Amino acid sequence: MSARRFTIAPDKPFFVYDTYGDWHAIAMNGGIFDTRGEYIGFYQGEQHEVFTMSGEWIGALYPDGRIIRKRSAPRPPLLKTLPPRMGKPDRFPARAPLPPQNAEIGFDKIDVLEEDPNIFKRISDLTPDAD
Repeated sequence: MSARRFTIAPDKPFFVYDTYGDWHAIAMNGGIFDTRGEYIGFYQGEQHEVFTMSGEWIGALYPDGRIIRKRSAPRPPLLKTLPPRMGKPDRFPARAPLPPQNAEIGFDKIDVLEEDPNIFKRISDLTPDAD
C-alpha cells in the first residue's frame, strides 16, 4: 500500500494535511500533535503507520502529508502496548507552510482525514467497555 519510501526527520515537523489542503496535525518524534500541540496519536515503522491514542490503526503517512489507507483494508485489533503520551514538542510551529500539490490516489485508497476529519477526537469503537 506504500507510496515511494521516504523518511521523516524525528526532530523536524512533518505537516499532515488532507486532500483539500487543510492542515490537521504535525508528526514529530514519533508522535502526532494537533495544530495546538496536543498529543493525538503516534506513528511507527518504516511505513509510518498511524495510530490514534487508543491504539487504533487508521492508515499510513504519505510523502505529501496525507494519511492514506486502502479502502478495503481490514481493521486490525487495537495495539496492546501503547507508547507513553508525549508533551507538546519544543519549537512547535505556529502555522503550516502551503500544502504540497497532491497526486490522485486512485479509487482503491482513501484520504483518512478527508473522509473523517474527527478521527483523532473519538474513542475507537474497538475499545472494550469499562466494567
